[in-house]
Amino acid sequence: MPEEEETGEKSVERAFNRHISMLRWGGLNERWRAADALAEFADDRAVQPLIEALDDNYADVRWRAATALGILDGREAVTPLIQCLEDESSWVRMAAARSLGRIGDPRAVDPLIRLLDDEKPRVRREAALALGRIGNPRARDALLRLLDDTDRDVREAARQALAEIGIRGEASTA
Repeated sequence: MPEEEETGEKSVERAFNRHISMLRWGGLNERWRAADALAEFADDRAVQPLIEALDDNYADVRWRAATALGILDGREAVTPLIQCLEDESSWVRMAAARSLGRIGDPRAVDPLIRLLDDEKPRVRREAALALGRIGNPRARDALLRLLDDTDRDVREAARQALAEIGIRGEASTA
């Protein structure tokens, strides 16, 4: 039985290392698939290669790497993810906002508040939801402004975020 376990562990380790190699040196489709796969390993060793992938030439790879970093909850990824909030791709900005919300680091609050002015409704929506997850009361005024947004989903995300912040705020004062 221990031999089987060791073989299984070695197999997982080989697969992990193969995905790291694919992320760094594979073709476009291999790189974004590797980013997806690395999130499933739940291994902190994937965080640094995923951070490096945030600089990939292709938005699909950056988007998947940003998403994976949120799943892995890599706190060392907060600063690079904040930088991704200015990416040319709305999909990367959206994924970075979502991941920052999952990680929950207060350093992301001000950059996420600025993202509430993004031209793309899906990005504003994710920024609002992320601010709700982080739960910092500093975001309240900016979220209140979103209640008048032209996009229904953005307004709903702002309401949800305000509810989350209100609940946390009441709990922290009790």
